[in-house]
Amino acid sequence: MNKLQQPKKPLNKFIRLTGVGLQMGITMYVAAYIGKKLDTNYGFEKKYFTLSLVILGFLASLWSLLAQLKKINEEDK
Repeated sequence: MNKLQQPKKPLNKFIRLTGVGLQMGITMYVAAYIGKKLDTNYGFEKKYFTLSLVILGFLASLWSLLAQLKKINEEDK
């Protein structure tokens, strides 16, 4: 069998999840940055947009992580 016909091995679980921390960090940073800009633009004393968007970014990151874990778990069955 030549190299083109060999089936590809699935990536190791650990390797597939190495980017999760970076993905979560970037999501939280972007949410905080946008929230800060909105709070400054609308002149709020308290950081309503920043807090709301950071929580939303965290929940989105968590949902993405759980979806990736579910996919990996289903592939192992």
